[in-house]
Amino acid sequence: MSISAFEHPYLSGLVGDEETGAMFSASADIGAMLAFERALALAEGEAGVIPSAAAGLIADLCGVFEPDVVALRAGVARDGVVVPQLIKQLKAAAGSDAAQFVHLGATSQDVIDTSLMLRLKGVLTIFSSRLERLSEQFIQVGKNFGARPMMAHTRMQAALPISVADRLRSWSAPLERHRTRLQHQISALPIQFGGAAGNLDQFGPRASEVRRRLADHLGLADQVQWQSQRDGVVELADTLSLISGSLGKFGQDIALLAQMGEEIRLAGGGGSSAMAHKQNPVAAEALVTLARHNAVLVSGMHQSMVHEQERSGAAWTLEWLLLPPMAMATGASLRLASELVVKIQSLGRTDG
Repeated sequence: MSISAFEHPYLSGLVGDEETGAMFSASADIGAMLAFERALALAEGEAGVIPSAAAGLIADLCGVFEPDVVALRAGVARDGVVVPQLIKQLKAAAGSDAAQFVHLGATSQDVIDTSLMLRLKGVLTIFSSRLERLSEQFIQVGKNFGARPMMAHTRMQAALPISVADRLRSWSAPLERHRTRLQHQISALPIQFGGAAGNLDQFGPRASEVRRRLADHLGLADQVQWQSQRDGVVELADTLSLISGSLGKFGQDIALLAQMGEEIRLAGGGGSSAMAHKQNPVAAEALVTLARHNAVLVSGMHQSMVHEQERSGAAWTLEWLLLPPMAMATGASLRLASELVVKIQSLGRTDG
């Protein structure tokens, strides 16, 4: 049994999202870290920092290497990060001739932060695609019911008549803005490569070249080290909260419409153990919950910006506890919203 509802054996049936969760699995993290080490060896070989033969051997090894995960766990308990034990194992597998060139000039944070960027690129791409699909679904609802009248409500009180299209616009317009944000952020996701103190001192005048080649191999933006500058990571978290927040507004509106029962008809619904006649708006309620979940966690991400001096263990670890659940909540929100839209069988008044 998992302590996280996102991975729980049965609670994940509501709030889980396998596609997003896969990006935060141990295997995905290890794969991304090995991709960093492979790209680093190739970049250093191309820049003449290490022998090309050693670079090729390390690159090939990283493509097939399978670490001892039990030893990695013990290493994290001792070192606070997984990289020292991972590199120890990788050097042992590389052999005496190439071991000295494994991880040359890099530090643990370079590997871990770049792994995060690689995996977030996949996550944000998934979310962008889901936002596009959801927007298309709202367009279809508009085609079906957009001209119908419905009652506007301000401060929870009946106000004046509007059209279904007016309400749909309040649900769909933010999604287009969020997708634009995601597209920009995907293209700007950077490598982290600064070495022990952030200045790549071990490479001298070749530092910029190695970093550029590393970024090219990984398909990430070439950016000067940002190891203690966490505004970019926090901005990503803000976007996740914005997405789930907008979908929470959609869920809240659907739940209220279902409560009134006059202007919406949904297919299916959640059953009650005590009242067989009920069909609870489960997906809509979950969207509200997930929005509030992310609104709480995003404040913690802002706390993680306070990195003392050149590196913080405490603030950095806080990110590990907060960002993956935020991504999972956003993925689940997008999944649930898409499932909810297709359940709308009628929206607005049919009596004029």
